[in-house]
Amino acid sequence: MELWQLIINTTTTTIITFLMVALLQNTESRNDAAVQHKLNALADGLADLMQHTAQQRHGPESHGLDQSRRELRRAVGLEDDESA
Repeated sequence: MELWQLIINTTTTTIITFLMVALLQNTESRNDAAVQHKLNALADGLADLMQHTAQQRHGPESHGLDQSRRELRRAVGLEDDESA
């Protein structure tokens, strides 16, 4: 095998390896973003359910549930919208 063939094969292998790593990292990043989006949607739905349940109850039970809802929203970085 001549030297130029070895150089071409090595270069080609390096480029293909680099592209495969980039593709795998891109796929992993998109997967992580999709999982985070789903978790945020679940946390938002749970917080809304907690708010609805707290509105149906009165007293210390309601206060504890409302506090837990605020903690959940703060933990996942959701906006705590106050609507009347």
